[in-house]
Amino acid sequence: MNLAQFSIERNRITLTVLATVLIMGLVMYKSLPRDSMPPYTVRVANIISNFPGASPERVELLVTDKVEKVAQELPELKEVTSTSRSGLSVVTVELRDEVKPEDLQAVWDRLRRKLAAIEGLPNGVSPFLDDDGIGEVFGIAVGLVSDGYSYAEAKDYVDDIKDDFIKLEPAAKVELGGVQEERIFVEFDNSRLKEYGLSASKLQSYISATNILSSGGQVNLEDERIILEPTGNYNSVQDISNTLIPVGDGTQMINLGDITTVSKGYIDPPTQIVKVNGESAISMHISLKEGANVIALGEEVNTVIQHWQAKLPVGLELKRLASLDTYIDVKIKDFVVNLIQSIVIVLAVMLLFLGFRTGGIIASLIPMVTIMTLMLMGTLGIGLNQVTLAALIMALGMMVDNAIVVAETIMVKMEKGTQAKTAAIEACGELFTPLLISTLTTSAAFLAFYLAESTMGDIVGPIFVVITLALLSSWIIALTIITLLCYLFLNIKPKEEKKESFIDRVINRLKFLYKDLILKALAYRKLVLIGIVVLFILSLFGFTKIPFVFFPDSDRNMVTVDINLPQGTRIETTQSLLEHIEKFMRDSLMVGKDRENGVTDWSSYAGKGPESYDLGYSPDEPNSSYAHMLVNVSDAIYNNEIVNKLDVFCFENFPNADIKVGLLGSGGGGVPIEVKISGNDPDVLAALSEQTKKKLASIQGTKNVKDDWGPKSKKFVVNIDQNKAMLAGVSSQDIATSLQTVLDGFKTGEYREEDKSIPIIMRNDVSQQQTLASIETLNVYSQATGKSVPLIQVANIIPEWQYAKIKRLDIDRTIVVSSELRADGNASEIMKQIEPWMKEQAASWAEGYSYKYGGDAENTADNMGAVLKYLPLSGFIIVMLLIIQFNSVRKMVMVSATIPLGIIGVVIGLLIFQEP
Repeated sequence: MNLAQFSIERNRITLTVLATVLIMGLVMYKSLPRDSMPPYTVRVANIISNFPGASPERVELLVTDKVEKVAQELPELKEVTSTSRSGLSVVTVELRDEVKPEDLQAVWDRLRRKLAAIEGLPNGVSPFLDDDGIGEVFGIAVGLVSDGYSYAEAKDYVDDIKDDFIKLEPAAKVELGGVQEERIFVEFDNSRLKEYGLSASKLQSYISATNILSSGGQVNLEDERIILEPTGNYNSVQDISNTLIPVGDGTQMINLGDITTVSKGYIDPPTQIVKVNGESAISMHISLKEGANVIALGEEVNTVIQHWQAKLPVGLELKRLASLDTYIDVKIKDFVVNLIQSIVIVLAVMLLFLGFRTGGIIASLIPMVTIMTLMLMGTLGIGLNQVTLAALIMALGMMVDNAIVVAETIMVKMEKGTQAKTAAIEACGELFTPLLISTLTTSAAFLAFYLAESTMGDIVGPIFVVITLALLSSWIIALTIITLLCYLFLNIKPKEEKKESFIDRVINRLKFLYKDLILKALAYRKLVLIGIVVLFILSLFGFTKIPFVFFPDSDRNMVTVDINLPQGTRIETTQSLLEHIEKFMRDSLMVGKDRENGVTDWSSYAGKGPESYDLGYSPDEPNSSYAHMLVNVSDAIYNNEIVNKLDVFCFENFPNADIKVGLLGSGGGGVPIEVKISGNDPDVLAALSEQTKKKLASIQGTKNVKDDWGPKSKKFVVNIDQNKAMLAGVSSQDIATSLQTVLDGFKTGEYREEDKSIPIIMRNDVSQQQTLASIETLNVYSQATGKSVPLIQVANIIPEWQYAKIKRLDIDRTIVVSSELRADGNASEIMKQIEPWMKEQAASWAEGYSYKYGGDAENTADNMGAVLKYLPLSGFIIVMLLIIQFNSVRKMVMVSATIPLGIIGVVIGLLIFQEP
């Protein structure tokens, strides 16, 4: 008894199972996880080390180099990169793709132990390994826009709203943007302190001794042991101001507030400025728990927004800044539309050529297979995302083949006079193995994606699983449900009893033409074979003219703007440039009475980018010279128009700024063209970089050519004359402390307010700082003598230039030259021009200098390498399946030889429609 016989003779069981599968599928569809991408493993961690006051060169030498060498000891290491900046070292460790997710934590723990054992680091430097949150997507962003309210007032509301967001079941994290750091400032005037015989160091010691939070021990009281808790920690800003300071011989006391100014405020300038449509705002970025539903999260976020909007006073407004949930919802609706279109097209074609009943039977397979596939996806824990939806859409075109073959075979048998039941059973017996082999060979073609040991494999691997589930479901349903429906509803008369219809005449005519074409091809077989070979060779040549993009640009209705100004640029200057761009968008691009489509809203982030709101966006390093804009567009079809207009405006008005206007990448977004030049001498590297940039800029199709070190930045070196300093009784530490006190201040304790710990910063009177002239006349206080001397008496200030950041790749100093593409740019063609030039230039370089290519070329090579590794296995499986099917090596070779010929049609289609 085969499947068809069972399904017909036990049709109650068959229909009951079908109904159960359909119900389970529909139920599971509602509860399937929904996200932008499948879960994937990020094998990257950052090692962050703070070294306040050190130049990039000293950070590199004393910290970065030691940390990198420890990371190099990991046998699982793939690559280590680093950035050394003033006071900060960031070392990025990337592990090989072969490291399994369950082994990651053990590797990171081993690295932490190695870092803790590093010897010779400067005092106070402690490397911190951060492996949390890298690659995490905060797909939903909400901004609280304030008009007429202080930051503190808006922040109070944000804290409460954040608490409601984090309580949402699908929410994993909520991060804030635009938060200003609070400080308690104790501002003093050295000359006034001198009148009382005090110094900043003495004030610091008195504050620290008063502000304690410590146990006083325990005391026995009869049968109890009672804890003693000394008072002393500050409970209000006024408590700090009331701190008693002994003066004179120590018998007299004076309040700290009488000789200093104690106030609560925020660091100035701020580290990040967030605005929404040009108005001050605080942003909230929400990430999704693994396996949760981003659409459900979006609905719950909207509920919280509506609840709070009704409570907020006039002048405060909540606005959506990024809405990944809406994008995924649209993608799922598009799939449903594709599903309906497929059913309608199949029904129409089958109705035209095979009749209404046959068409209805075949078309019914599509929703049944789709629902069954969704049920199996839910059972296996596979959710709906861009990858699985793409796989389902690909499967739509293949799943109907099994039903067509089964139904047509039954029809042919019935036309020959075979009874419906017998025809269905015989068709199932004949087609069981061939259809299974066909299904498995198609599935095997995608196996390499699933087996690829890489992050890319994690992302695209579900394509294999979903297509396999869909095709196997199609195979099972075709041999059971379709055979049953054919038995129940087909009414085919024997061919001799059937009158020839108009459609039959058309089909017979087409058959005759096809037969005539085949006979002519066989008559001129050599000429036909030569023509096919020529077409195949031409298609291979045409393939080289097609841009290769592993991850194409996203089709989200969103445009991004990244701004990098010269290192050391004040955040106020960066914000000013942002305001010019915002004004242009408001006046020329924003949707309004005179414009139906264009920019709907935007948010800007100066000093630090937002949390990653899409897999195609990674924030740049925090820097006062950096800014990011997230621009929402009314429809994705207007993205390129907005990009072009913004690009032209920025180039014409800010030609010296590095401004990149573009679209999000679909994943792994990166720079199309990169040349990585490695060597020892930074000046030589900079010169080689300049030559490479000039060459790239001269090639048609490139834009935004730059390097990742940037120009040198200015610094002032306080050159201390040790002889004069010794005679004056001041030490190098006295000078450093005095400078820090005047410019930045120094921490002297913490003020605890509710659940917050606010640093107490002692600094010189803010009204006397921030100019070079005032620094030269700064009085340096001597801890040894208690006297002060002007800085200019013991040191001179010398301007110098330095590289603001030093980047390294696998311990070698490396400068990366990169280029974006213009609309007419082709990365492959550009690489063909730059590769021979680089080879020629490198021949004259000094020993120890080398280069390699990055960007899309490197990413594609890495990703394709992981896939190509398993292509032989896929090919072997396909070959063995064909041999099993035909029991003939010759037939297998004949069938296999036709597979590469498909590239002829592919190339023609891509060239006609100008698709990569």
